[in-house]
Amino acid sequence: MRPPSPPVASARHGPDRRRPQGVPVSARRCSRPACKHPAVYTLTYVYRDSTAVLGPLAAYVEPHCYDLCSAHADRLTAPRGWEVVRLPVDPVPPETDDLEALANAVREAALPPPGEPVGQGVEVGRRGHLRVLRSAPEKRDRMS
Repeated sequence: MRPPSPPVASARHGPDRRRPQGVPVSARRCSRPACKHPAVYTLTYVYRDSTAVLGPLAAYVEPHCYDLCSAHADRLTAPRGWEVVRLPVDPVPPETDDLEALANAVREAALPPPGEPVGQGVEVGRRGHLRVLRSAPEKRDRMS
């Protein structure tokens, strides 16, 4: 058996001019036979749930997934009794970046809980750099 011949570069097989705006150019092609369009979606089947999941193009090629172009993804149908789940292609960009979210979480964790006395208390014991504090007794006005 002869190995497949390498693809031949020509003007005819150049970039697809009919690609929708905003769709990233991919080196992967649609899994449908004879389709030369770039893949923008990945189709996965969940047999246990009788579900076909169509989502954004996977980062890596998986053996039991199918990469589809936008035309074939739009025409996708599932067998009778199956459900098709279409995930959004462009995820919503986060309002803040991960580093800022982490910094905010650290700031919130450093704040004392509401209603907790801060800097008040009587030192009862000490072990190294740790101190044991007992809450200061409440000051009550005694009338005697």
